[in-house]
Amino acid sequence: MMAMRASRVARAARTTTSTRAAVRRPRAACGAAAGGDCGASAGARDGTGPWNTPPLALDDGLYAYLLKHTRESEVLRALREETSALRGSQMQVAPEQGALLALMVELVDARRVIEIGTYTGYSSIAMASAMREGGVLYACDKNEESFAVARRYWAKAGVSDRVVEKNGDAKVSVVELLEEHGENSFDVGFIDADKRAYREYYEALLKLVRPGGLIIIDNVLWYGKVADETLEDKQTLAIREFNAFVASDERVSYGMVPIGDGLSMCRKR
Repeated sequence: MMAMRASRVARAARTTTSTRAAVRRPRAACGAAAGGDCGASAGARDGTGPWNTPPLALDDGLYAYLLKHTRESEVLRALREETSALRGSQMQVAPEQGALLALMVELVDARRVIEIGTYTGYSSIAMASAMREGGVLYACDKNEESFAVARRYWAKAGVSDRVVEKNGDAKVSVVELLEEHGENSFDVGFIDADKRAYREYYEALLKLVRPGGLIIIDNVLWYGKVADETLEDKQTLAIREFNAFVASDERVSYGMVPIGDGLSMCRKR
């Protein structure tokens, strides 16, 4: 039974990790084969400095191990399995991202959270479950079909009373929330929606989120496309430009981490 479960986990992980593994594997193998010298010379060539610790090749087996050691409720696991059969299933955050979002919400003791891009509800459940009683998460999305799935699982997870739906254009929703609650009124903001609108959402959250609060942005590594200079589609270009902007934005403390499809973590100063 355990072997069958491990096999299912590995299969579920395969689609999400194939691109990541393809991007990372050459660097990791290079560093291991050369005892770190190859990483150092590569860093000198691309201007990033020496790669003292070679990047990890997160292949299917290692990712399955990661999933086994990631805390995921039965409700979230069921939602992940149902979503895997839906169109656009790759939009769902990965389990390790959900666990990190929950931890961030708990660390800042968030009472009010805004999520821009809800899809079927995985990230909203992860964050709402980590909030204390009385906390509120505003879920912004314009897709009624995916909202219908999210509603069922909010109920199963027992967080329906903590979620307020904002069904419609998120650009309008953030303005409404700003008018309703004012500036510096939210503890955490999570962006996982239209990539070409990331800068606009980010600026809105800088008004809504309080000093010391967090703005977290998903898909900043964009399946590895951001590092491929031959790719110039509108979404890839938008994310590249956004990443460059946030990396130099002194209004926030900032870090980018290769979790899921890449997360940028910003603490408003």
